[in-house]
Amino acid sequence: MTERTPAEGLSNLLTEQRRFAPSAEFAAAANYHADAYAAAAADRLGFWARQARRLDWETEWSEVLDWSQAPFAKWFVGGTLNAAVNCVDRHVLAGRGEKVAIHFEGEPGDSRSVTYAELAQLVAQAAHALTSLGVAPGDRVAIYLPMSIEAVVSMLACARVGAIHSVIFGGFSAQAIYDRVIDADASLVITADGGYRRGKVFALKPIVDEALAKSATNVAHVLVVKRGGNEIAWQDSRDLWWSDVMDQQPTVHQAQAFDAETPLFILYTSGTTGKPKGILHTTGGYLTQAAYTHNAAFDLKPETDVYWCTADIGWVTGHSYIVYGPLANGATQVIYEGTPDTPHQGRFWEIVEKYRVSLLYTAPTTIRTFMKWGEDIPARYDLSSLRVLGSVGEPINPEAWMWYRRVIGGERCPIVDTWWQTETGAMMISPLPGVSATKPGSATRALPGVSADVVDENGQSVPNGAGGLLVLTEPWPAMLRGLWRDEERFRETYWSRFAQQGFYFAGDGAKKDDDGDLWLLGRVDDVMNVSGHRISTTEVESALVSHPSVAEAAVVGANDPTTGQAIVAFVIVRGGVHANSAGDGSADSESGAALVAELRNHVAIQIGAIAKPRQIMIVTELPKTRSGKIMRRLLRDVAEDRAVGDVTTLADSSVMDLIAQGLATAKPED
Repeated sequence: MTERTPAEGLSNLLTEQRRFAPSAEFAAAANYHADAYAAAAADRLGFWARQARRLDWETEWSEVLDWSQAPFAKWFVGGTLNAAVNCVDRHVLAGRGEKVAIHFEGEPGDSRSVTYAELAQLVAQAAHALTSLGVAPGDRVAIYLPMSIEAVVSMLACARVGAIHSVIFGGFSAQAIYDRVIDADASLVITADGGYRRGKVFALKPIVDEALAKSATNVAHVLVVKRGGNEIAWQDSRDLWWSDVMDQQPTVHQAQAFDAETPLFILYTSGTTGKPKGILHTTGGYLTQAAYTHNAAFDLKPETDVYWCTADIGWVTGHSYIVYGPLANGATQVIYEGTPDTPHQGRFWEIVEKYRVSLLYTAPTTIRTFMKWGEDIPARYDLSSLRVLGSVGEPINPEAWMWYRRVIGGERCPIVDTWWQTETGAMMISPLPGVSATKPGSATRALPGVSADVVDENGQSVPNGAGGLLVLTEPWPAMLRGLWRDEERFRETYWSRFAQQGFYFAGDGAKKDDDGDLWLLGRVDDVMNVSGHRISTTEVESALVSHPSVAEAAVVGANDPTTGQAIVAFVIVRGGVHANSAGDGSADSESGAALVAELRNHVAIQIGAIAKPRQIMIVTELPKTRSGKIMRRLLRDVAEDRAVGDVTTLADSSVMDLIAQGLATAKPED
């Protein structure tokens, strides 16, 4: 490629000539067609009313949207429904009770399949159990569980009785649990003795015990699932075994319908500083959009598809696309307890083969990990059942996209690269398989019914070929209804920047390419200012991953006395590439130094000399949470020679020690 000037970097790098149109056969059988966009645009509220009618309502609404108290929305005003009934009971009543709802696969190899009829009985028992423990509509229940049938049942039981669940990711610390329990004022915690991860049992209840010992809470009971078999402390006045309480409950429960705006769950976003934000979602609008987008983005055929989202229920992806969306649609799905490399690196593909998975939804970080391990591993398994591949969590690098399509999808599966947030509740931007001509690295356009744009600092829409800030210009059904008990922070965080226009600011940068398709650039906080030039970390990471030796990259901006900020990159090389890494002496080795020089020049060619990293460090692993998210703030701490922050959520905290040692010995480049 030719050398580019610094100002051209963003525009040119995120221009993609490769396009992949759906096959005629796929398009003919697709759930949605090209006219869906125009129909939704012509009557947006009518479109959402049609999507809501895919659910079962006890009372239909009198008004689709009340936006008179913006930014506080009310969707499907006056309508009543029960989320658990929509996810379970209605499928049984329709004669689909014997259809498998969930195939559970444990990390040790144990498995269990639950039909919709069996799930209905479990949810009924759990609903009775909650009521017997004093849980009433509006009460908050904290859930701290591994991926399990019980986790899904717990969430649905809360929804059934009108309690508000607050799921806490199973990798969070005692302090994180305490903060969330206190803020939500939870009266019950549901946890497990332990769970399996990387071949070992990790404790859960002991962490809950530690959290609740910090100070007085209103938690009256801790309900404990037996999973790990590890020894745990016990308080007879507070602690109860899940099985002891469940087994004595009836298997039939009469559900109550709740108003569409009844709170369904609080999900806390951890953030890097300050108090976690309690994102509040309500029932009717959220369930409508979760079900619609799951059906549309994956072209779901519930009679034949087997769906697998590899996320954890502790994150919003697990809420919307493991629990509420798929089950509302009557899908058969897989949930997996463990990690992609336990007991071997082919574990994911073994599961795809075993259950004949046809729809797969995973994260770019996971895809890049598979790239690092090599193509020969998935090649050992039969992946011919796959027909749609999804990506979620962060922008996907074009080369990772292409690898996913070629190696996993056999060059036949449409890829839906989805953008959305905890706050949006459901997908907002995604290709429609069967309709969209996809491009590697682009999320294409907003889904029918969703209104998104890229604007400049003044809130003016930018032309095609330009970049700016991603905004949502119209309310949407699954939108957050506020921050738990913090109205002012809700207004300030999401609505103040473009208050005059009434836009929701997502906090992400984006670009429109020459066709008007959207490219997500990550958080605006991740835009570096190098000698006055604004450069996206995503842009540099994509350039690095486009090199044939690189499997994964993370880029941060570090303070620099000369340029303001300097680019520091951390890269993992692909299998078979010989270059010493941080644990083996960093880039001081001859092979490592040569590769670093090559990569710096590669970035300069791809973007421009201004984007050439000051330092590139070859590492064996990046600091990731157990959900696969790269913790760039920790890399920034190392790059700026600060004490490394909290590492309790990392899958392997020792990674940071190796990186810190390696970077300390690595020489910055000129």
